[in-house]
Amino acid sequence: MPEIATSEWEIVLFYNPNHPGSQKTLAYAKGEGLPLRDVDIIKNQFTGTQLEELAGRLGLPIDGLVNKEHPHYDKHYANANFDDEGWIKIMRKNPALIKEPIAIRGHKAIIVNTPSDLSRL
Repeated sequence: MPEIATSEWEIVLFYNPNHPGSQKTLAYAKGEGLPLRDVDIIKNQFTGTQLEELAGRLGLPIDGLVNKEHPHYDKHYANANFDDEGWIKIMRKNPALIKEPIAIRGHKAIIVNTPSDLSRL
């Protein structure tokens, strides 16, 4: 049974409020009047199971959820070789390292590159 509750009737948007791309995506969704449940990933920590579920829905390996363009990644993890459990611990401890925003509607999930990507859901 999935841990992340989703619906065909609303978009669940996981975002970092400190990231400009997330702010734009959230503003776009609200401005378009899209049915939305927004989840701040800094305040609402993912469980390991939720991270595994997100990766699965996106069709990515666990380390595919890591934002390798984040300065903290370059400084601390660029040459690291962790297994899935290691990456899960790192993302739970440092949620700003998670690629985002991530949008889910029903069974479909995407990493939002531009706010208009939400229309693909």
